[in-house]
Amino acid sequence: MSMSTRQQIRTLVRQRRQSLSAYDQTTHSDSLVSQVNSLDELASVKKVALYLATDGELNTTPLIHALWQQDIETYLPIIHPFAKGHLLFLRYDEQTSLISNKYNIHEPVLDQRGICPVSQLNIIFTPMVAFDQHGQRLGMGGGYYDRTLAPWQHTDAGPIAIGLAHDCQQVDVLPSESWDIPLSTIVTPSKIWRWAPSTDLV
Repeated sequence: MSMSTRQQIRTLVRQRRQSLSAYDQTTHSDSLVSQVNSLDELASVKKVALYLATDGELNTTPLIHALWQQDIETYLPIIHPFAKGHLLFLRYDEQTSLISNKYNIHEPVLDQRGICPVSQLNIIFTPMVAFDQHGQRLGMGGGYYDRTLAPWQHTDAGPIAIGLAHDCQQVDVLPSESWDIPLSTIVTPSKIWRWAPSTDLV
């Protein structure tokens, strides 16, 4: 399938989530907390990466506060200042100063003391524009998370990637490219989706 098809899906699904009411957004973010708290993976984690919602994404702030209450350290991505197309993850708490990056997404001010190597993160909760019934994820097109997750795709080491999305972001089938990293777990407000890791969806 063509790149234009991927862009058409992005446009359609972004419109879906942007059209959600404030009430829906609030109830969905509260439901997300319950769903994530039921994950077996959460039982023994110490360091978790998330993101701050934008563009109608599922609001993660209640989840972040819930993780803080469980003494789980949270980290946010920032655009790597030197390695183009890559992310760094910085510690996020009540005192963290935020700035807007070139995509108008809030991220922590770069402070080397707050950086956590990806290898030391237990879970990376991953944003997306859309997902399908096979666990394929469609991002915004920058490839940041695909590059971050690629080294850990076929190993038991490193972080677990878990996608977060509204239910309305599901589509039947996504056109995939060689660089796309499928997810074995995606959490929506109503359901936890699980797939066996596959070597043919790369």
